Amino acid sequence: MRKKHDLAGKPPSQRQLRIGEEIRHALADLFRRGDFHDPELAELNVTVTEVRISPDLRNATAFVTPLGGGPMDETLSALRRAAPFLRGQVARAINLRHAPTLSFEADTSFDYAGRIDDILHSPAVARDVGYRTLADRVNGDDDHDDEDDGWDEEDETETDDLDGDDDIDDEDDDEDEDDGDEGNGGEGEGRRGS
Repeated sequence: MRKKHDLAGKPPSQRQLRIGEEIRHALADLFRRGDFHDPELAELNVTVTEVRISPDLRNATAFVTPLGGGPMDETLSALRRAAPFLRGQVARAINLRHAPTLSFEADTSFDYAGRIDDILHSPAVARDVGYRTLADRVNGDDDHDDEDDGWDEEDETETDDLDGDDDIDDEDDDEDEDDGDEGNGGEGEGRRGS
């Protein structure tokens, strides 16, 4: 039986998501303006990717990544030192009864996504999955046979036959019409007899 305070498996509520997004916007606006007294904070270029807030709305964890791939350790230490100041600025920006305590964590989701992308585009996986490379798609090899043979399924054109016959040459159509007018001496009866 789950206890009331065991919320580890419970997804965030709409209120948590909304307030987390408001905090993210407030922090992003603060970093965009950059009017800090701390010179180390003023020089930071940080992207706030996500803010998760506790169910009681007392604690918020902001996931950040340095813009341009700067040093993460220095960025996190500067943000953790400035957390009380940033908490006050966020409290002024959003309307809450209690301003949540801010903590900052490195966002590793971009690194993880990059590793997955590298794995999916490795030659071994591409061969096993049959994944067509970007070069194949750009070169127009759409017949899915892994060969650039100059022929694409979509480019195959059929000749338009206006009279409904399967004949390609219209001169043969005129001869077929003449044979039909001859009556019993047509070539159709000659085939039945043989």
